[in-house]
Amino acid sequence: MACGAVVRDRTARLCLTGLLVSGFGTSAMWLTAGVWVKSVTGSDSLAALTVCAMWAPVLAGPALGAVADLVSRRLLLVTVNLVMGGLMASLLLVAPDHRIGVLFAVLFVYGVSGVLLDAAEAALVAGAVDARLRGDFNGLRTTVNEGMKLLAPLAGAGLFARYGAGPVVVLDAVTFAVAALVYARVREPAGPAGGRALRGGTAAGIRLVRGSAALRPLVYAGALTMLLAGLNGAAVYAVVEALGRPPAFAGVLYAVQGAGSVAAGLLAGPLLRRMPERTFGGAGIAVFAVAVGARALGGDTVALAASAAIGAGLPCVLIAAMTAVQRETPDALLGRTAAAATSLMTVPNAVALAAGAGLVAVVEVRLLLPLAALAGLATAARLGWGQGRGGGCGRRRGGGGPSAAPATRRRTG
Repeated sequence: MACGAVVRDRTARLCLTGLLVSGFGTSAMWLTAGVWVKSVTGSDSLAALTVCAMWAPVLAGPALGAVADLVSRRLLLVTVNLVMGGLMASLLLVAPDHRIGVLFAVLFVYGVSGVLLDAAEAALVAGAVDARLRGDFNGLRTTVNEGMKLLAPLAGAGLFARYGAGPVVVLDAVTFAVAALVYARVREPAGPAGGRALRGGTAAGIRLVRGSAALRPLVYAGALTMLLAGLNGAAVYAVVEALGRPPAFAGVLYAVQGAGSVAAGLLAGPLLRRMPERTFGGAGIAVFAVAVGARALGGDTVALAASAAIGAGLPCVLIAAMTAVQRETPDALLGRTAAAATSLMTVPNAVALAAGAGLVAVVEVRLLLPLAALAGLATAARLGWGQGRGGGCGRRRGGGGPSAAPATRRRTG
């Protein structure tokens, strides 16, 4: 089984372990930070800004990703995790009167570290993992990410409610330190690590995505899908209200959605070996779109099934796009290209969440969701239509394809 082959691969196994460990602490802190700020200040707005502080650095992703093209990726993974572990621990030394202000600064650096870690891991794994297994690795990465999102926030909230913020901060600091130890054991592929020249500048990754007939359709489709996902997310409480359920029922819908994403991650690798990336991505978008439209129908059973389908469909185009980035990008540009693709696909989600909050107030959810569904189906059709005309990514190739540029190949972020 390919998943077993991925786990047996030393680099893939260590990177997945590092992601699992640090991801648990990150997911726990993501929820706890907002609860912490709310409990101290009483402000809903400041609590919401904790998420913005962590999201903001994604806007600088292409420039930050350049760091992973300049230095040893393994060293960057170890260093960033150690720095973040120390930074989180330092929160405990700050006087209570200043702790919330410092927390926002730490969360911003947290966001910067996330971009750096994703870019470095993308480049490192792709240089060491067999090209035939990258889709499986990317799928397992999604499974690990989503699994941590299901478990860790509950653990963080429980610790905070029982003991306060201190234990959650310690937990996050320890997970960063353990992740650094895990990444220190990774063997980086031979290459010019630490002596790279930043050819093409920090915008080279964006230019590569825009100029590539293989990458551009997938990344742009991913961006539009994440925009629609943001609108869908903004409407979740309106959906819950239409069901006659309390707001807490949104947590149930998100849990079911996360379970769908976990399943999609496990299936991604086998499916990517049987169909072109654009077909896989387009099929996922279509499933996501139909499920978003179904939410407007009402009923608990439909809402739960739709949430599971949204979770299963949404990651597909992201996995496909980033797997293509691995194959199509030269090693010297991978950090910038992976970060650029990630930024292009995730920023629209944050924008749509903010804009969707206003739209839900003036547009009936039974109209908004079907419109979003139609846009999603059009995106899926366009992606598949382009594939049929011979544009973009071809079928997954065992050796990474003739377009796989230098010897060291890479993985998605």
